[in-house]
Amino acid sequence: MTSGSTRVKEACKLSRRSVRTERRLFAADGPNAVQGALSRPGCVVEVFATADATRRHQDLVGTARAEGALWTLVDDRAMTSLSDSVSPAGVVAICRHLDRPLADLLESGPSLVAVCVEVRDPGNAGTVIRCADAAGADLVVMAGSSVDPYNPKTVRASAGSLFHMPLALAADPPEVVAMLKQRGCTVLAAAADGEVSLFDPEAPFAGTTAWLFGNEAHGLDVDLAAQADHRVSIPILGRAESLNLSTAAALCLYESSRRRV
Repeated sequence: MTSGSTRVKEACKLSRRSVRTERRLFAADGPNAVQGALSRPGCVVEVFATADATRRHQDLVGTARAEGALWTLVDDRAMTSLSDSVSPAGVVAICRHLDRPLADLLESGPSLVAVCVEVRDPGNAGTVIRCADAAGADLVVMAGSSVDPYNPKTVRASAGSLFHMPLALAADPPEVVAMLKQRGCTVLAAAADGEVSLFDPEAPFAGTTAWLFGNEAHGLDVDLAAQADHRVSIPILGRAESLNLSTAAALCLYESSRRRV
């Protein structure tokens, strides 16, 4: 058995959250994700690629070598085992975890923060990270028992933004709220029954702001929402019952950004 095939077997174990957490490594699947990972200095440990993908992505080969990352050729069977995709694109990067302690990230004084609380769907979590990046947020916090941000589906849904956004993991949501308030953030809870409308021109959305986004099915815990400075509702103008979590997050984050401009 070659060292390369041994590393493939070890990399395949990263499909399990427990292994990702223990090793502080995860897989980024596909050329766009690999490009994003390589744009983050020191992030990529090794890239596995088929011969065909290597020929097609010589730019990635050059960047990987410049970053000091291994570039390992594998066959299609190995790539299928490494990739989470139904139709593998032929290139997967093994990356170091990107999260940092929340206290450290708050030292830089972020002015727009997105906090996912008990968000369980990997696609939603990844899309919130992507929306936060697009809206100019400074920090994303995954709080409570939220989905692992290094889940392959979350990485893919973030569309590369995982590698751009400062990220913190926090076990205790109330402690997150307390830390944000200590740093001067106005904490806003997105809630269907919120007393403040997102359309309210007088609402305090423009300053240093942290948005709390809750679980897809149950929303935010009542006690946690009560700790926010304001609970904010998004008007439903048609007959839809509600909005998807990531859509609601995009609207809230962009409204804060719009009012800051």
